[in-house]
Amino acid sequence: MCGIVGYIGNNEATPFLLHGLSKLEYRGYDSAGVAVINGDKVEVVKCKGRLANLEKEIEENPVVGSLGIGHTRWATHGEPSDVNAHPHTSCKGTISVVHNGIIENYMYLKERLIAKGYEFYSETDTEIIPNLIDYYYEGNLEEAVIKATSRMEGSYAIGVVSASEPDKLVAVRKDSPLIVGLGQGEYYIASDIPAVLSKTRDVYLLNDKEFVVLTREGVKLLTEDGEEIKKDIYHVTWNADAAEKGGYEHFMLKEIHEQPKAIRDTMTSRIAVGSPIKLDDINITTEQINKLSKIYIVACGTAYHAGIVGKYAIEKLTRISVEVDIASEFRYRDPLIDENTLMIVISQSGETADTLAALRLAKAKKARVIAVTNVVGSSVSREADDVLYTWAGPEIAVASTKAYVTQLIAMYIIALYFAQNKGTLSGEEIEAIKKEMLELPKKAEEILEQKEIVQKFAAQNYMHKDMFFLGRGLDYALALEGSLKLKEISYIHSDAYAAGELKHGPIALIEKGTVVVALATQEELYDKMVSNVKEVTTRGAKVLGFALAGHTEIEKTVDAAMYIPRTLPLLAPVISIIPLQLFSYYVATTKGCDVDKPRNLAKSVTVE
Repeated sequence: MCGIVGYIGNNEATPFLLHGLSKLEYRGYDSAGVAVINGDKVEVVKCKGRLANLEKEIEENPVVGSLGIGHTRWATHGEPSDVNAHPHTSCKGTISVVHNGIIENYMYLKERLIAKGYEFYSETDTEIIPNLIDYYYEGNLEEAVIKATSRMEGSYAIGVVSASEPDKLVAVRKDSPLIVGLGQGEYYIASDIPAVLSKTRDVYLLNDKEFVVLTREGVKLLTEDGEEIKKDIYHVTWNADAAEKGGYEHFMLKEIHEQPKAIRDTMTSRIAVGSPIKLDDINITTEQINKLSKIYIVACGTAYHAGIVGKYAIEKLTRISVEVDIASEFRYRDPLIDENTLMIVISQSGETADTLAALRLAKAKKARVIAVTNVVGSSVSREADDVLYTWAGPEIAVASTKAYVTQLIAMYIIALYFAQNKGTLSGEEIEAIKKEMLELPKKAEEILEQKEIVQKFAAQNYMHKDMFFLGRGLDYALALEGSLKLKEISYIHSDAYAAGELKHGPIALIEKGTVVVALATQEELYDKMVSNVKEVTTRGAKVLGFALAGHTEIEKTVDAAMYIPRTLPLLAPVISIIPLQLFSYYVATTKGCDVDKPRNLAKSVTVE
């Protein structure tokens, strides 16, 4: 959600700002802009719509200078428009700001500033920031930023430049991501690493309430008390090519095809035949596991769906009670948490605001928290007691694919580790599951080779306005994720139902031509699922069916069938999700949708 970049050096700022913003498009946005210090003034160019609009405007009216900030905005306060786009500048025209987050007390601050003679022109909460900084400005920009943020409530990552100090860029973060890139004689800020990878692999990962002052001479990190901080440099090891399309038409398609490798990488060093399960540096003892009264899995969106599969796995393998909850609802229901509670939070970005809030609630009540995330140094990874990284690599498309399957693998690893320590499974049973898990990358590759089946069905049915996903047991959990993918990128209304609930209402929606995606990969529920499929085909539904290899009789019931390589039913979601992702992709591309940057969505939701 929102992308921030900033540059200071001896070269022109605008080329980097535009390039950096292009690497943050995946975060979701509806407008873009830059502010560059040119002599004794701030030049601002901003446009509603895609980054291409901004690039065209700058090509026609260049902005010159070696210090600047840029922004892609995802609207929260005020509709998408040129005037509401960032950067925002103080009414005196001297201080310009880019901001990711929400200032919750902005109306109070705005009224106070208006009373002191400040004027406002946009509907945004952000516009109070440059004016508040101006109010406190007495010749030192970082001191003014520190004073201004002490008055602000909410979440923010902020980049600030001032015409009064044309050799300085100041930034700060609280609850919204921000990194600092360290180049040769030039320095950068950005919301995420891909924005700076063309320039440097050395970055600082900022913690909350850490301020940074960038000049052409170097970088200084400060606390909110103005004391200097020493911080280790994080060296990015993954290749910049990982954030490029690599010959695929879209990032989403590339990332779907990267899933076999992502599955393999996430298991590496943690699962090996004949060796105990490893949880990296997590040291949770058998005694601590036995004391657990409950496990909460808390997440949002796709990560929440991974958590549902995690509940099945942990309860089945360990016999510990697990509750899965949506992070945005969790803390508002006064959940029962104590020192014998374990919370597992799942977040691809590690910056999801609602998930962070749930994590903090759990820690405040003395629970232990394990974070499952894809981003090293992210907020959840720093604040949790333990972290298990999903080695998915950079995921650029807004709709998550490879992050999801690696989250599933992480859930299985945690479940097996607990079962190993509790003794709820024999050594032979654990080895059998591990052996099957190690086969999953190869089976994922087999699924990808069959993609023409779903591509053909998508081409024949992309025009429908409603679709339904059905499943039982783990297939229902999978149906939820498949339905979400379709909604996200094709804008088709889609619902997922537990197939046994059909007769309790949803079957009223089925009529001739209704598209249904039916999952029947759970062996013990296969016959019941086939009966449910017959219920919808009898009423005229067109069905795309999925079953384990060998269940060819399903072809008598469905319009198109795809077979999933045989594996343990518990592990089937890892490979069964791939054709659902492909189906959504092909429906969306046939419709002409922008699959990598679907409307109204952001990759990382850093505000509530």
